[in-house]
Amino acid sequence: MTNTEIAAVFQDIADLLERKKDSRFKIRAYQRTADYIKDWPVEMKQLTREGRLKEIPGVREATTKKITELVASGRLEYYEKFKAEFTEVKK
Repeated sequence: MTNTEIAAVFQDIADLLERKKDSRFKIRAYQRTADYIKDWPVEMKQLTREGRLKEIPGVREATTKKITELVASGRLEYYEKFKAEFTEVKK
């Protein structure tokens, strides 16, 4: 996945958290992460391979795992489950 695609996932998570009326701090953390990833000059795939994801401001262990999962599989289980919660509500 490209940085733009990964950033879009983090922004979508922030949007879903906002719809859920979750903590403003948590929402803003996902938004900031999305912004950093989108504009980062090195692809996340390379940073993951080199173990350098924590160079990105605000990226800690949980975010590193999420980015690594996205890079490795092209999907994020946390995100898929979270999206499903909103799909089920609509039915």
